Amino acid sequence: MTRILKSIEEFEGEVSESLVIVDGHDLPPARHDGGSPEIGRSRRRIDATQRVTGRARYTQDLYLAGMLHARILRSPHARARVRRIDTKRAEALPGVRGVLHRFNTPKTPFRGDDVIFREEVRFVGEEVCAVAADDEDTAREALALIEVDYERLPHVVDLEEALGDVAPQLESDGNVSESGSHKRGDTKRALKEADVAVDVTYRTSTQLHNALETHGAVALYDGEMLTVWESTQHVFGVRTGLKNALKLPYSRIRVICDYMGGGFGAKNGVGKYTIVASLFSMRLGKPVRCVLTRDEENLAAGNRSATLQQLRLGAKGGRITAIEHTSWSNSGQGKWIANPTGPTNTLYEVANVNTRSYKVVTNAGSLSAFRAPGYVEGAFALESAIDELAEAAGVDPLTLRRRHAGAGKDPITGNRYSDKHLLECYRIGAKEIGWDRRRAGGTRGSAPHRRRGIGMASQIWGGGGGPPAYATVHVDPDGSVVLTAGTQDIGTGTRTVLAQICADELGVELDDVRVQIGDSAGPFGPMSAGSMTLASVGPAVRLAAHDAREQLLGAAAGVLETPKAELRLEAGAIVSKGARIPLGEVLGKVDNNTVIGKGIRFPNADDLAQKTFSAQFAEVEVDVRTGEIFVERIVAALDVGRIVNPLTAASQVEGGVIQGIGFALSEERIVDRALGRVMNGNLEGYKVPTVKDVPTIVVKFVDRPDRRANNLGAKGLGEPPIIPTAAAIANAVANATGARVRHAPLTRARVLEALALAGIRD
Repeated sequence: MTRILKSIEEFEGEVSESLVIVDGHDLPPARHDGGSPEIGRSRRRIDATQRVTGRARYTQDLYLAGMLHARILRSPHARARVRRIDTKRAEALPGVRGVLHRFNTPKTPFRGDDVIFREEVRFVGEEVCAVAADDEDTAREALALIEVDYERLPHVVDLEEALGDVAPQLESDGNVSESGSHKRGDTKRALKEADVAVDVTYRTSTQLHNALETHGAVALYDGEMLTVWESTQHVFGVRTGLKNALKLPYSRIRVICDYMGGGFGAKNGVGKYTIVASLFSMRLGKPVRCVLTRDEENLAAGNRSATLQQLRLGAKGGRITAIEHTSWSNSGQGKWIANPTGPTNTLYEVANVNTRSYKVVTNAGSLSAFRAPGYVEGAFALESAIDELAEAAGVDPLTLRRRHAGAGKDPITGNRYSDKHLLECYRIGAKEIGWDRRRAGGTRGSAPHRRRGIGMASQIWGGGGGPPAYATVHVDPDGSVVLTAGTQDIGTGTRTVLAQICADELGVELDDVRVQIGDSAGPFGPMSAGSMTLASVGPAVRLAAHDAREQLLGAAAGVLETPKAELRLEAGAIVSKGARIPLGEVLGKVDNNTVIGKGIRFPNADDLAQKTFSAQFAEVEVDVRTGEIFVERIVAALDVGRIVNPLTAASQVEGGVIQGIGFALSEERIVDRALGRVMNGNLEGYKVPTVKDVPTIVVKFVDRPDRRANNLGAKGLGEPPIIPTAAAIANAVANATGARVRHAPLTRARVLEALALAGIRD
């Protein structure tokens, strides 16, 4: 029976309510007794051969016959009015097929604006016009021939400068606005009555995504259907963006993402490059490719906001009694804010909490979602400050956290956690790192000028997923299986874990399952973001496989003239009274019939909070002569429900930790304040970790299914691994040296400055 139910979902720290169409009933939680043939089994990626041999086709690999190439002219100014554009010389260049700019492009709504080319450009790198040509070199040459008359306007790009006197010049209604707040208890009174208190300020720099595959799209319009191949985390989100921009119905838009080379949150929806490629294709009747260069990627494709964070914490009797946390985030020209106070609001059981977060608009590229947006920045500040409070109170930092980590309810909503094993994460991680070896003031390192220290930090995040998500399972007469689901594999191994869920529930071999995803022509699915993919799509896949299995057993009962209750489907064979008959042999009796199983994601309970938890422990050495930090070992202990594939899950954790190391030690966008230009928008000047920077990473899972979360008992894993890494490293550095670095990344210069302020010499 079809009915409407309410569902509560959390996405990147924000809780929302939705209505969901459901039919039938959900399944009880899957078994987890060691007898499962696929769930919990380490499997290599089912598409590994395609990836390593180069047969996997990424968007940037796509070249169609007669394809044109689009390039975008970008503003050289941080803020200016575009008064005139002269494209005559560019249009006269042989091979140029079209030019788009604000004077000849119809209204194309895009993320709150009604145009893709603004009259007023507001950061260096914003789109001014676009050219389509027969080849990339001609398109690039044409850009140089376009003349633009700019009226330059005052600008500001730096967060703290924007908070100063120059800010009111930018907009009449100001460029600073409150974006969120939370209050419980009486922090002023608690701080006044505290035995000890700390008042500290932390800063984090802008981090750039730098996925290996840059943003890009190929568009083909045949007069009826617009087909777009896009490197995206959400094929349906791109479809919606194109519908709104181009006024085409859904039925005439198809978006495909077969493989993609990373996104980290920056590819959650349609981009201007997508719309440009589509407009050109619709005008010129040819396929059009628009792919960003690395420099363009780091100008206009999004970033993790720089932050300024002020915290006051109080303790009494060895417990935290109050936390005040105020943050300001440089959103550039972004429309929203990633809230750094999220961890402070929810991670620990503290009676008195008061937080405020502010959005600061500047003339810089927009923020975009970036693997646990806000929580990475906020955890760095909160978890560092908690260590400072522990030192002031004379309490072991892990002990202090344990005293506040056992609550069974979400402190904001008051809802019970569907499951929580943070204390178990502490136990596992502390044992693995050897926390009992930790000494106040650190220990001697591997050389006289090196000091060794151990630190840790905690994490809370969502990951419960939710509807809508759909899947179908087709079983053909030869016993082969096609699983179709509305998601995309952004490099995390989604194809593999969905195939495992299908094979496990259906009762076939993994090799018999072919997975079709990354196509908006299939059933709807959510974006691959917010640590929600597996927890959203996986339960729908299990239901679809269950539906198909029940149909298969019913068909087999008719063919074999045996009661259905006496049959089971196991490893691709119908088993009856000890006899095993291959599924294809049974289905061959009813040739040319296809069994189609359908599955949906059922709603989340409205009285539960579904969260993920983890703790990370870091061991470092610090060279007090040079300020260099050597991360020797990271231990990550995670509570994320059932682990479907330990191999791909561990890979996810390792990737998140490595990205967290980059945030902690080296990744920092450098902008010329006077010109507003990004000075290191390439992989030479922007320092991402290399293999030489990767320490020993030990991954441990609690691996207990969250039976209240969904029918798999699994929760999201994409973002939890990056959240506590920087704080754990910073706390280890402070333990090693006695000096606290309060600005991420912890560069050599900042370490040396902290050592000098603390009076520490080699």
